[in-house]
Amino acid sequence: MAIRPCLPWPDKRLRSVAAPVDAITDDIRDIWADMVDTMEAMPGVGLAAPQIGVMLRLAVIDASEARGQAILMANPQILHASTQMRPHEEASPNLPGLSALVARPRAVTVRYLNASGDMEDRDFVSLWATSVQHQIDHLNGRMYFDRLTKLRRDMLLRKARKLS
Repeated sequence: MAIRPCLPWPDKRLRSVAAPVDAITDDIRDIWADMVDTMEAMPGVGLAAPQIGVMLRLAVIDASEARGQAILMANPQILHASTQMRPHEEASPNLPGLSALVARPRAVTVRYLNASGDMEDRDFVSLWATSVQHQIDHLNGRMYFDRLTKLRRDMLLRKARKLS
């Protein structure tokens, strides 16, 4: 399909909650296809629709080594999260050149509307779990640096201003 440009931080849409998806249509499938192309071009392990300016609760993730195994999600929500945390270096194409170590639950169970339009519950672990949580944050108007201490967040955003 097409590689779409990512919104630059601090675009206000990155701080807005995305609207729910009512049904899986051809338009939604086209957006997902563009999102997968965009994710692969970054390269990244996930992308949420607001990152490309589409204010719908859509996400794609692919943390596989081989790639080509993207999971397409509409309206994802976390049903259960493990108490064991897993730190991982996170970044965003909306704030290029920066990253930070973020600790998130190592495993999550997520409910979402799949590409067939069916509700699906799925367990994710390790990088898959980190990615899906990161994308859900985007759908809720949050960035990975919101999970940092105030000091670390301020340092990262100061560095971002210098880079831009």
